[in-house]
Amino acid sequence: MRLTVTSRRCEGASGRKGLAVRAQISSIGPVPALLTDTPTLTGDLVRLRPVTADDAVQLHALMRDPEVGRLTGSVHDDAQTAAVPWTVAQLQEIYARWADDNDRVVWAVVDLGTGHVAGEAVLLDHDPDNASIGFRIWLGGARDRGLGTEATRIAVGHAFDTLGLHRVELEVYAFNPRARRVYEKVGFVLEGTKREALRYADGWVDAHVMAILAHEWRPRPDSGSPARATTPPPPGR
Repeated sequence: MRLTVTSRRCEGASGRKGLAVRAQISSIGPVPALLTDTPTLTGDLVRLRPVTADDAVQLHALMRDPEVGRLTGSVHDDAQTAAVPWTVAQLQEIYARWADDNDRVVWAVVDLGTGHVAGEAVLLDHDPDNASIGFRIWLGGARDRGLGTEATRIAVGHAFDTLGLHRVELEVYAFNPRARRVYEKVGFVLEGTKREALRYADGWVDAHVMAILAHEWRPRPDSGSPARATTPPPPGR
């Protein structure tokens, strides 16, 4: 997997530009105090880039995939799976607000084979004192092609190699073994189970807690050339 990195500085509605602040804490290395830089990261199959207002239309359509609502725990019975709880305008507001947050990095996942947005990937709930962060991803209608695996690897690599974090963790529901296999491929380890954490239909579903630590992170042996940092061209070029 070849990885190309393009950096973008986020600027919120307030007009304040985020600064990538890092602090040295003991021997665990640099830990970012703010996560306000959303880079564009390109692999062989997918590109992770900042979400735009136009992306909300496609993301809204992808959320109609019944598996997206069910497997992410966004709905609580099959009758709700085809409904999207937000309008396009509301999604645009949500993504605009997230772009200005300093505890997460939010990407649109672009399928390089089609050029279309296939879902989202997010590093969130940054805990600077413990150098840890959460991860989530969902894709609509783009399964069994390796897109989720590569997108997860790219996001985790960013957390460790660029942000200098120590731990990335996630939760995956017991009725989503396909996602668990993806996370295990990347290197996540099962740490425990939150029993009956999600009510779905007439039953309860366990949530598995998984994590990967910095010293456990190893890029794939066949990952191709090292990541290359690229600087965006000046405006107007």
